[in-house]
Amino acid sequence: MANICVYLGSREGREPYFRAATEALGAEIARRGHRLVYGGARIGLMGALADAAMAKGGEVIGVMPHHLVEREQAHHGLTELIRVANMHERKASMAARADAFIALPGGIGTLEELFEAWTWQYLGLHDKPIGVLDTGGFYAPLLGFLDSTVAHGFLNPETRANLLSAETPAALLAHLESRLIG
Repeated sequence: MANICVYLGSREGREPYFRAATEALGAEIARRGHRLVYGGARIGLMGALADAAMAKGGEVIGVMPHHLVEREQAHHGLTELIRVANMHERKASMAARADAFIALPGGIGTLEELFEAWTWQYLGLHDKPIGVLDTGGFYAPLLGFLDSTVAHGFLNPETRANLLSAETPAALLAHLESRLIG
């Protein structure tokens, strides 16, 4: 069993396929016997992910700072809800528990978490696989930009190759599982 840390939005987004892919990922994480680690909200895509994993019998760990418990409407039906002092502790707690990272569609918080985890990998602070679920081409512009940073000499090809992507939850989890350590 691996702990899969998922970064994603607390909003739904405008397209119904974002929620469908999120629910499919939650179900697939549970089906494969993995544990979900996420930000702990019961609303938006975050809530859909947790509910889908739990509906399939999966274990779900949420991590949320005290000041966001009511603002983000903490999910109190989780296997475990960990309250921390601030956002720095939230990210550190999630990363410490994670064996792999996935980013789903989300806003600036999701992007910040994704890039921090990827930067930590680049700096050798961890060797955990990282991927994005490119639902409906959501991440295609970002992936294209990252390819451009390689072409312009600001990112090496090996580092770029370490950010995995797939269009379906099953394909992305298969990529991540192939890179899980021990």
